[in-house]
Amino acid sequence: MTAIAVICAGTIGRGLALDLAMHGHDVLLNDVDQETLRRALEAIRSELRSYRLLVEEYREADEDALLGRITLAPGVKDLAQAEFVIENIVEDYTTKARLYEELKTACDARTIYGVNTSCISITKLARHVADPSRMIGMHFMNPVPVKKFVEMIRGEHTAEQTIETATALVKQLGKDYVLVKDAPGFVSNRVMMLAVNECAFVVQDEVATPADVDKVFRQAFGHSMGPLATADLIGIDTVLNSIMVLFEEYRDSKYRPCPLLQKMVDAGDLGRKSGRGFFKYTR
Repeated sequence: MTAIAVICAGTIGRGLALDLAMHGHDVLLNDVDQETLRRALEAIRSELRSYRLLVEEYREADEDALLGRITLAPGVKDLAQAEFVIENIVEDYTTKARLYEELKTACDARTIYGVNTSCISITKLARHVADPSRMIGMHFMNPVPVKKFVEMIRGEHTAEQTIETATALVKQLGKDYVLVKDAPGFVSNRVMMLAVNECAFVVQDEVATPADVDKVFRQAFGHSMGPLATADLIGIDTVLNSIMVLFEEYRDSKYRPCPLLQKMVDAGDLGRKSGRGFFKYTR
């Protein structure tokens, strides 16, 4: 494989780029401009120190060798050599569709597209690439180097060869997976976002504090992280966008977004990335 392109150098994209490099792949890391990518590379360098403590295979990793496999690619045209593209941009159908229309002319017709989405239809997005059979959902979990699991989504036209290539990559990264059918939210977020949304209602209704809500899930149910801390890790804006997609797609009132989430987004309290969400963080 010549190179794997990773689009968007946010938390997921940085972790994915590092994990791909760790497993011997050359990576083209794409974002809006060179300065954003420069800051992302510095963040990757810092995050690698944390992963050395959390992931055994990272303990003896050569920092210079890893970062040397990551090439900064600020323009979509810079991704022309990529045989595999994994996209991680904002959870918004219109924005993703616009990107794939650009990729359709920039990339080779044989390029495979992995959509890292938590809710958006793979079948619908596949309309915007030259060959819909070469698109598959690849829902990586955050943080990518730590989480050894990927939710794979088969679109209506996804080819068996595409599935084989994508799952081979996932296994080569040392991760397990499930392959599910294309439906809004798939498995993980169809259930988890419902739980997060309801926990936000619990906080809004002053039934319990965020700390106590998460304590219930950690100590009563054995979760390693409570749903509200998970929401902060994902990003409150991403959580809200995901719940809105589920609400619009299923037309079911159980997915009605909690007003507190919108209020938090309006206030810029987006979770870990802003320093404040349901909890406060040191940036």
